[in-house]
Amino acid sequence: MDKFGTEMTELLPEEPEEEQTAAVREEPPSHTRSGMVEGRNAIQEALRSGKTADRLYVQDGLRDPVVGQILSKVKKQGATVSFVKKQLLDQMSETGKHQGLILLCSAYEYASMEEIFRVAEEREEPPFIFLLDEIEDPHNLGAIIRTANLCGAHGVIIPKHRAVGLTATVVKASAGAVNYTPVVKVTNIAKTIDELKGRGLWFACADMDGEVMYNCNLTGPIGLVIGNEGSGVSRLVREKCDHIVSVPMKGNIDSLNASVAAGVLAYEIVRQRMAPKG
Repeated sequence: MDKFGTEMTELLPEEPEEEQTAAVREEPPSHTRSGMVEGRNAIQEALRSGKTADRLYVQDGLRDPVVGQILSKVKKQGATVSFVKKQLLDQMSETGKHQGLILLCSAYEYASMEEIFRVAEEREEPPFIFLLDEIEDPHNLGAIIRTANLCGAHGVIIPKHRAVGLTATVVKASAGAVNYTPVVKVTNIAKTIDELKGRGLWFACADMDGEVMYNCNLTGPIGLVIGNEGSGVSRLVREKCDHIVSVPMKGNIDSLNASVAAGVLAYEIVRQRMAPKG
């Protein structure tokens, strides 16, 4: 998948982590229509009614008290704010009356981390969690959530920033799996790995330069880390992982689609979990 272009500037919510301080450039997702709210009054009402904001697009140079109030509310929810050109908002708009503001709301509510552990405890299984490091394609995210459900994983963790959220397209691509598999949104994947290590998990990171998955012990409480479609797992997250694992490939190209790689690795974990003990 090609990396995003340079049509917009993303303003991240204020966070103490160093990697969150720099603005990044990307194009707005054209795939999200359901859950899109346009115009100042409509956005204020959506936020007042309890809608969960995923991303707010603001026209470059737009500054007034109402815009300031909206910005403050979406930042408190941890949503991403992106300043874009008016032409881009015109392309995204369905009503033609965006007034310089378009809000994308989550199609589903996110779960808490405790829900993942509760599911594992109820099944009397060691936790098995997918951690997705900046997955950008909604079809990939939906497919991975679907795979996570089918292979018996207890939950999926995604980052708040530089990644797709639970949009309508993701929900559709998951074939209903979002109704059964907890999806947790976190501020920082690397710090989340540290926290989960404290709860007994170890982590396997997908990378084509890693050790072949058949030679790795993938049993026990495990987090499977899948990286961005173009750049893979980020350096900091990769360094936090206990093992770097790869899928053996015999063809003429050098990588698998992110959701396919996630499925292959997940079912190797399932195979090893089902293997007779001793």
